[in-house]
Amino acid sequence: MRKLMGLVVFFIIAGTIIMPALIIAGLRLLEAPVETQTGERLVRVYLHRTGVSRTFPLEEYLVGVVAGEMPANFEVEALKAQAIAARTYTLKKIEQAKDLPGSRHENADICTDATHCQAWLDEASLRQQWGLVNYWRYHKRIKDAVNATRGLVLTYQGKLIEPVYHSNGGGRTESAAAVWGGDIPYLQSVASPWDRESPHYRDSLSFSLQELENKLGVNLSAVPAAALAAPSGSAMKVIEQTPTGRVKTIVIGDKTFAATELRQLLGLPSTDFSWEVAGEQIIFTTIGYGHAVGMSQYGANGMAAEGKKFNEILSHYYQGVKIERVY
Repeated sequence: MRKLMGLVVFFIIAGTIIMPALIIAGLRLLEAPVETQTGERLVRVYLHRTGVSRTFPLEEYLVGVVAGEMPANFEVEALKAQAIAARTYTLKKIEQAKDLPGSRHENADICTDATHCQAWLDEASLRQQWGLVNYWRYHKRIKDAVNATRGLVLTYQGKLIEPVYHSNGGGRTESAAAVWGGDIPYLQSVASPWDRESPHYRDSLSFSLQELENKLGVNLSAVPAAALAAPSGSAMKVIEQTPTGRVKTIVIGDKTFAATELRQLLGLPSTDFSWEVAGEQIIFTTIGYGHAVGMSQYGANGMAAEGKKFNEILSHYYQGVKIERVY
């Protein structure tokens, strides 16, 4: 009888304590990244929406980055180019995290905020975005592009580059010097005629004078319409342009703005803009989407559609770089 009671007690303990613990441990093992026995690089990622950090195998993480940064129906060679740019960007961030630990992301190398680092989408988000049927097709398409370029990065004079990219350059990309002030040899202005295929090649946004006053902290209420009209208006006037004709500096009211600052304040797609006055409204017309430096994603897709390979795409948008395998 005592033996029977002992067995009963054992199974109760096993059912209530031991088994749940084993299940939880098993789930943690399933969630854990592949160990480096296979030589897999790992990356610590800060998930900005949830506020937690996770460690991923690098190539697995890159699938979520490419899915978040580039349309899944783009040409395969464009997806490969994006994968290499994203891998280079990530490894560059890992290098920087080692040199300056904790300076950008606490307990992480990179974050998922696209305005700060790179976009990244988990499988649940991709299922919701693509739908269950397209999920398997698109996920495999992107995973294959990442696997096909495994370990490949962009270098300049033996060092990882800053592989910045944008949606479309409006027909011609911009140099880093023109946008950010510092010359980078591989980030020069190049032709990108394929950008015209982008649905956001040309956009327009309208603001009331009151909205502009609130967003920019200027006073336009007493300004006559003629003083706001382009190109000769004195209260709203471009005073400096980039070599490609984008706005670099503009005066509005009694303030001077860098075009990059104005773009951020107004949410403009690009700094390649013009405007017109329509009653109490200012209508901005923009060309291109993004900062215009580095690789144009729609340009990459256009080149791929013409039969260009990923190395040709990358060599076009990043001048003088090499594609090297680091693992």
